[in-house]
Amino acid sequence: MTSTTATTASTGSVIDRVETFLVAPRWLFVRIETSDGLVGWGEATCEGRSETVRTAVEQLAEVILGGDPERIEDHWAVMTKGSFYRGGPILGSAVSGIDQALWDIKGKRYAAPVHQLLGGAVRDRVRVYGWVGGDEPNEVRDHIAEQVAAGLTAVKMNASGRMSPLGTVAEVDGVVARVAAAREVLGEHGDVAVDFHGRFSLAGARRVAPLLEPYRPLFLEEPVTPENSHLIAQFVQSTTTPVSTGERLYSRQEFLPVLHAGVAVVQPDLSHAGGITEVRKIAALAEAYDAALAPHCPLGPLALASSLQVAFATTNHLIQEQSIGIHYNRGADVLDYLVDTEPLEFVDGHIARLTGPGLGIEIDEAAVRAADKVGHAWRGPVWRHPDGAFAEW
Repeated sequence: MTSTTATTASTGSVIDRVETFLVAPRWLFVRIETSDGLVGWGEATCEGRSETVRTAVEQLAEVILGGDPERIEDHWAVMTKGSFYRGGPILGSAVSGIDQALWDIKGKRYAAPVHQLLGGAVRDRVRVYGWVGGDEPNEVRDHIAEQVAAGLTAVKMNASGRMSPLGTVAEVDGVVARVAAAREVLGEHGDVAVDFHGRFSLAGARRVAPLLEPYRPLFLEEPVTPENSHLIAQFVQSTTTPVSTGERLYSRQEFLPVLHAGVAVVQPDLSHAGGITEVRKIAALAEAYDAALAPHCPLGPLALASSLQVAFATTNHLIQEQSIGIHYNRGADVLDYLVDTEPLEFVDGHIARLTGPGLGIEIDEAAVRAADKVGHAWRGPVWRHPDGAFAEW
């Protein structure tokens, strides 16, 4: 199908085919092929809602098929603004997957990694961190030791599990004990970020934050839910620890209030917040507020590669999340869909600059097509407080 609204191709090549693949453990990949045979890959995963995003990608394909694959900015504008109702994680994730795939195609056409097309490299390697769990301090110690053995110098952990509105004495003491255990293992040269995950009330988060300051967290993440971003300034003012947020914000406009409130680190997700095109602009906005970029990425290889391409070309990039071996990855892991895993290997807590064309990784298409035949229906958990009321996950 060719769209009558698509941009005219200047190279003779047009977008000829858009496909989606639901692959284990919880990811949605997008494949775009041009009329002259170039193929680009992107990731449109929206955890727990990827089937819905798949439909959104199919609808967006109507406005890009037949268009020039090089006119990425124009396609992005039409996809995000061409409908009266805009924004949100479903549309944002669909746009993100398509956007990544178009950048992958453009890099392959010019035999250059995407970061070269974004202005060139500003660093030779990107520091990465992994997620660690553990309900008890001893478990935290063991899990962090495993990450250090795998070559990482930084980790992130949840501050708590299910959290009471104001935090009981036991809950608060448990948060402090686990962070203390993390600092003990990491020493003075490693870093631990602490994710509040929107599970705390503002009052509960403000109670805990000062107690964590002696352990020097890298940052405290998402102290309030995104719909309560208007409260985050009060949290920022309650602690000397840098504050981060943004995995559930999807545009520059949504990041502006939290930057104005004083967050030190923004965490847009390359598979939710409009892809490479929008996250670059979010990073530039953050730079004007002296804030750093640390993209959210507990996802698959394409989201990670896209994040890294932005990192290599962005001066205010701080650190990159990655999910190799994370507990969510049941049935497949980040590296399982790659022809060659070497580009994403850790060296001294970093990933070296990607040099391959496009996103810099090669997808095993046969493995992806086979996985899509099985598919997935991943859902996040629904938590309850002891009295039966809904609890934030």
